[in-house]
Amino acid sequence: MFKILKQVGDYAKGTIEAAKYIGEGLSVTFDHMRRRPVTVQYPYEKLIPSERYRGRIHFEFDKCISCEVCVRVCPINLPVVDWEFNKEVKKKELKHYSIDFGVCIFCGNCVEYCPTNCLSMTEEYELATYDRHELNYDNVALGRLPYKVTQDPMVTPLRELGYLPKGVLDPHDLPAGSQRSGKRPEEIIEDTKS
Repeated sequence: MFKILKQVGDYAKGTIEAAKYIGEGLSVTFDHMRRRPVTVQYPYEKLIPSERYRGRIHFEFDKCISCEVCVRVCPINLPVVDWEFNKEVKKKELKHYSIDFGVCIFCGNCVEYCPTNCLSMTEEYELATYDRHELNYDNVALGRLPYKVTQDPMVTPLRELGYLPKGVLDPHDLPAGSQRSGKRPEEIIEDTKS
């Protein structure tokens, strides 16, 4: 008799624990139903990268003085700078410049320490290829200006979902003239001047 009561009691405890765990799981599910969406329909919608996003490096051939600072500050000695010394002018002449983005860690040191600002980070992040050798960009490919997300007529550019105004859950339903939650850099500069 006591054995049957013990089995019924254990079964009841197991049922209560299972109901408790199911309730915890459903509470997480219902909590996420009230949150903002974090999914983006990628090929048709793209997030606008932040202002300091470190994407593909842009190179301006005419500004480069072949000082090789970018090679020295790179943690993996990645940029390949091929130059020739011109004895008449007593200056280095840049012949070829390349970066392999299959190896690059996008740390931005080359851009930060470049004395002539011939390197800059772009917001281009779509570098996928079928052959890894296509990721080795020469000075012509590095000089190509990136295509901005906001200029593509086939894509709906979205602001970062974390910057949506309070109460707005869908980035497509932004009220006219709405700003993001923080101040823009030009607004911060205007505030410091006044």
